[in-house]
Amino acid sequence: MKRKITVLLMLSSLGTLIFAAAAPQRGTEFKGPVGLQLYSLREQFAKDVPGTLDVARGFGIEYVELAGTYGLAPGQFRELLASKGLKPISSLTSFERFRDDVEGVAREAKALRVQYVGTAWIPHQGDFKESDARGAIEVFNRAGEALAEHGLKFFYHTHGYEFYPHGEGTLFDLIMKETKPEFVRFEMDVFWIVHPGQDPVKLFEKYGGRFELMHVKDMKKDTPTGLLTGQSDVRNDVALGTGKMDWPAIMRAARKAGVKWYFIEDESPTSVEQIPQSLRFLKRLRF
Repeated sequence: MKRKITVLLMLSSLGTLIFAAAAPQRGTEFKGPVGLQLYSLREQFAKDVPGTLDVARGFGIEYVELAGTYGLAPGQFRELLASKGLKPISSLTSFERFRDDVEGVAREAKALRVQYVGTAWIPHQGDFKESDARGAIEVFNRAGEALAEHGLKFFYHTHGYEFYPHGEGTLFDLIMKETKPEFVRFEMDVFWIVHPGQDPVKLFEKYGGRFELMHVKDMKKDTPTGLLTGQSDVRNDVALGTGKMDWPAIMRAARKAGVKWYFIEDESPTSVEQIPQSLRFLKRLRF
C-alpha cells in the first residue's frame, strides 16, 4: 500500500495490541493476544527468578507460557507471577509425565491456574519413526481425555522431526489423523515448521482449528532448512521481521485458522535485546 497514513500503536492493559488510525486503512493489523514463553529467559532465571519476571513484565508482557517453575512449588510460582502482573496461560512439561503421571500434571496445572498443558518433545532414538508416532498418539489421546475431566486442554508443540514421509503424507499427518480433536490440540512453532522445509500457511489451511496456540519465532536468513532433526543452533533465532519468515502471510493464515494465543519464544543468547524488537515489529505488522 502506497498511501501515507498516520497510525497510533498502543499496548492495552489486556496485553492485546490495539491500533487506532487517523485515516481510513486497508489491510489488517496484528492484535494478539501476544505473550512470552518464559524459556526465552532461562539463563536469567537461573540467577534471579523474581528479577527475571520483572524483566518480562518490563517488556510490556502480561501473558506468559511456562516451561518449569525454577525450584518453586507451582502455587508459589503462580503467586509470584501474580505479584509481578503476569498471567500464565499455558505450560510445557515432559512427555514422560503425560505418559506416567497425568493426574500429577493436572494437579500442578490447576495450582498454576493455566488453561493449557502440553509437551514439546516425543522421545525417540535416531530418526523419528511410525512406532514413535503411534506411541505418542496413544499417550496424547489418553492424557488429553484425562485432563479434559479437570477442565484442562492438552496440546502438542511441533518440533520438526515429525515430517518424515509416511504413506501419501508425513508422520505429522498421521498424528493429526489419529489424535482426537476434542482432546488433543496443537501449538505451531513456526521455526520448527520451516526448519524441516514445511509451509506454515499450508498447515494452517489444512488443519484449521487444531492449532490453538502459536510460537512466533523467526529464523536467521541463512539457516539451512529441509532438516528433520528437531535441532538447530539457538543463534539461528532472530528478532521478528529480521529473518526469513513471511509474517504477513503466516499471521493471516493463523487468524483464519482461529489461533487463540501467540507467544514469542526466543532461544538466542541475545533474547533480552531481541524480544523488545520483536514486540515493536508486531505493533507495526500489517497483513
